[in-house]
Amino acid sequence: MKKRAWYFAVLALAVLMIGSLFAGCQPAEKEAEDYTIIVGLSQTIMTLDPANHRDRVTETVIRNIYDGLVTRKPDGTVVPEIAESWTNPDPLTWEFKIRSGIKFHNGSDLTVEDVKFTFDRVIQEGAMEGETSPRKGLMGPVTEVEIVGDDTIRFVLKKPWPILLAMLPHQQIVSKAYVEEVGSDIATKPMGCGPFKFVEGSIDERIVLERFDDYYGGSPEIPPVGPAPAKRVIFEFMPEVSTRIAALQGGDVHIIHNIPPDMVSTLEADPNVIVKTVEGTRMHMFEMNVTKPPFDDVRVRQAVNYAIDMDAIVKNVLSGYGTVVAGPLLPHGFARDPDLKPYGYDPAKAKKLLEEAGYADGFELVIDTTDELKDVVYAAASMLADVGIEATVRTWDWGVLKEQLLAGERMMCFGNWGNSTLDPSDLLVPKLRSNDRGNYSHYSNPELDALLDAAEVETDREVRKTLYYQAQAIIYEDAPWVFSYVGREIEACRSNVENWQPSTDSRINLHRVKLK
Repeated sequence: MKKRAWYFAVLALAVLMIGSLFAGCQPAEKEAEDYTIIVGLSQTIMTLDPANHRDRVTETVIRNIYDGLVTRKPDGTVVPEIAESWTNPDPLTWEFKIRSGIKFHNGSDLTVEDVKFTFDRVIQEGAMEGETSPRKGLMGPVTEVEIVGDDTIRFVLKKPWPILLAMLPHQQIVSKAYVEEVGSDIATKPMGCGPFKFVEGSIDERIVLERFDDYYGGSPEIPPVGPAPAKRVIFEFMPEVSTRIAALQGGDVHIIHNIPPDMVSTLEADPNVIVKTVEGTRMHMFEMNVTKPPFDDVRVRQAVNYAIDMDAIVKNVLSGYGTVVAGPLLPHGFARDPDLKPYGYDPAKAKKLLEEAGYADGFELVIDTTDELKDVVYAAASMLADVGIEATVRTWDWGVLKEQLLAGERMMCFGNWGNSTLDPSDLLVPKLRSNDRGNYSHYSNPELDALLDAAEVETDREVRKTLYYQAQAIIYEDAPWVFSYVGREIEACRSNVENWQPSTDSRINLHRVKLK
């Protein structure tokens, strides 16, 4: 009995020792979150100043450092963030109640003075170190931001603007005291109140961020709320597609974006990679310069629409990752007229229209685009050849091409325009209203301008819809574009990434992302 007792005592001690050893090997909860998420982005960014850019990739980095009054869910729904609630007491006034207890990364409290300063810096001419913010246009007719008590901000508009709420996710709140201290250095030394704080990096190489442990938690409508699980986040800039793909498959990065459709099957064959897609908000179009022959003739513009088989392009070039559009609006956006149908592929009709316009023998054409979109343009050019149009393709750096387009020096270009609000306003106004900032076709129609201007200030949703139906009919008939497609956003992650989904507005939100 003594031997047996001794045996069990030794056995119990061994079990306790082994249990203790394994317990010691288990990381504490804080240590379990001591990991880094690395994201491979397709381009460098412009700045880390929230008020000094107009670029989606730049914005995705900034929105992990800064928060806004409101934000978007991955499906595009607008939800509260720094703002706790809001009211729209009359068409010219919006009021936002600011959430209490929010701190900036330097430990200072976020106040209504910071919110007012942020928007003054955007809407006032010359308020940014003597310059005017390129994001001023995203604030429409907002003329003044007022402080109403200790926790409320009031936006005053010179005319109604029903899409204000949808536009606000593009504006992030800065610290008044910090910006006044560092001035233009905010472009390289950001300091916000978002889930991650800046550690080091440069806008042309990589950005390193670290979890902000005192983060207030973000939008309560996008759970879980609280500090980020990841201790660090690194954005690596990888312009080459092959580099991003290899880095993901090799485990050097956890998430990549902007994946070409022809690479999807390669990634899907990798058991360590998950490909995820979401309906995009970038309208793709061929814009024809309507001020110069042959595109000053509507019959030629319609003919080119009939001559390009957009269904075949989506199927064969995009591998099905896109939706052919019927007119100038997103298929899943507000006020799209369901009665409009795509022009469709009809080369015989195209030839007939060209003959009626005096181009029976066709004409020569240069189509301008960027390198990443050239495959679509080459496919379109081969189709145009079938109706007698000899099209060649020229690729450009976008910064160079944009200036020539604005000057009206090109015949046709293929590009895209983001419409993250899913509202016609921020697509049709800049792209098709006379002399607006993105009107590369130089199309001008006073009747259309009047409809767009009326819809901009109309607060009755059904009336707005009717106005946009009328606008679509005009654009569809005048055909300043070859109406093309909306592509799906294609992104991918390692199989151990949790709580991450691609967003319709291309943002990569890392606040809630975990690694298994």
